[in-house]
Amino acid sequence: MTKELEALLTELYVLIDDHVVPPRHGRGRRPELSDSELLCLAVAQMLLGFHSERRWVRHAQGNAEVGDWDRLTGSSIGAYLGLVPTESSSGQSRSQGSITKTGNTHARRLLVEAAWHHRKPYRTPGVTMAARWELAPVAARARGHAGNQRLHQRWLHFTDRKKRPVVANVAIARELAGWCWSLAVMND
Repeated sequence: MTKELEALLTELYVLIDDHVVPPRHGRGRRPELSDSELLCLAVAQMLLGFHSERRWVRHAQGNAEVGDWDRLTGSSIGAYLGLVPTESSSGQSRSQGSITKTGNTHARRLLVEAAWHHRKPYRTPGVTMAARWELAPVAARARGHAGNQRLHQRWLHFTDRKKRPVVANVAIARELAGWCWSLAVMND
């Protein structure tokens, strides 16, 4: 979201919270979102042109996971999401352990799950996926096709080196995170 829209929504929330929605009094569990926040989200949904609740939630989740893509690079996003190995080093010795698991758990889980899908050979997408690809810009489609081919080739490389599948999958997920970053900043 742009800074102007964020400022507008903040002002709208304060106005709604102070003057429109009466405070809740009662017992029981407090809701995760207040009435003022829900109303503010509904206005944001309308301003951004999302007519479907599903699309709005998907858009909000996708943009909330990383936030500002420009503060990251293709090589640093893996560390931001906790997809890099831990390291213990002393003097000349260096040993790597499991992944750090820092950052957003949901985004990391989605990337790891998506990486498993690149293990099988890439084929022509089905009708539903082809229709989705038609909605994407031509440059993004070309990058998507090349990225799918590359990630499958990486899987083959790891298999030839006899890497454990779970280790290879995290490496593919880290590369997929960098690839997603490059698509996110492509229009800049």
